[in-house]
Amino acid sequence: MSRLVRNFFQVPSNSSDREWFETLLTGDRVRIERIISTGQTTPAGEWYDQETDEWVMLVQGEAELTYADGSVVKLTSGDYIFIPAGDRHRVTYTSSNLPCLWLAVHGNLTLETFSTS
Repeated sequence: MSRLVRNFFQVPSNSSDREWFETLLTGDRVRIERIISTGQTTPAGEWYDQETDEWVMLVQGEAELTYADGSVVKLTSGDYIFIPAGDRHRVTYTSSNLPCLWLAVHGNLTLETFSTS
């Protein structure tokens, strides 16, 4: 059994020149990835329109998602969101002074809710 220890917060030294997508784990119809953004956004006129559901947490930084219906969601460190397959969206802001570190899970997912009572 292999035991690989890595640090989620360690970013490549040249991470500011492009957005990084790193697959951490894959399984039966699921993929977990780390995304590093440093001011990058979705190019104008382009949309993410994914075939699978996505659960994404912004572990560090600040970001903003804009949906095709015009709604905007602002995210800060610790916020997470469920994006169903086919829900067209764009990343319209990511902080550049503090890299955005995203943890994304892609697959055929089921949204569970919980109460904080």
